[in-house]
Amino acid sequence: MIDIEIEDQAWSDALQDVEDLVEDAALAALAEIDFGGGAITLLLTDDESVRELNARFRGKDYATNVLSFPAPQNPEGHLGDIALGYGVCAREAAEQGKPLAHHLQHLVAHGVLHLVGYDHETDAEAEQMEGLERVILAGLGVPDPYAAEQGDHD
Repeated sequence: MIDIEIEDQAWSDALQDVEDLVEDAALAALAEIDFGGGAITLLLTDDESVRELNARFRGKDYATNVLSFPAPQNPEGHLGDIALGYGVCAREAAEQGKPLAHHLQHLVAHGVLHLVGYDHETDAEAEQMEGLERVILAGLGVPDPYAAEQGDHD
């Protein structure tokens, strides 16, 4: 089950189908890694709320695009929570020349992968995680979010 909570109206104002976009991305990520199920709560909020969560739980006093909070094993099958801040996400999408919908789906897929144990602390981990993100997003019709970065290195 995907539970979506919209705290910041800016998400709905910018994307009429924001709940469908988020749910589709989360389900696509879970399907790609063949994760048998589990509940996820996604919070679409503002930068200040994300900043507070980041400071409280990660000791980093700034807003970020997405935060993932994996849940400990539990009988309810809750995988964890993901929080996304509108301002940072919208700014990044604009700076990168991407539709906000595509960037949002990328960040949701990224967050879901974190919930189930994927990370990007090393180059090998990042390569594996980014590869999964590319496959998930391609299935949603979203272009490779890393294509511009790869082009910069050629």
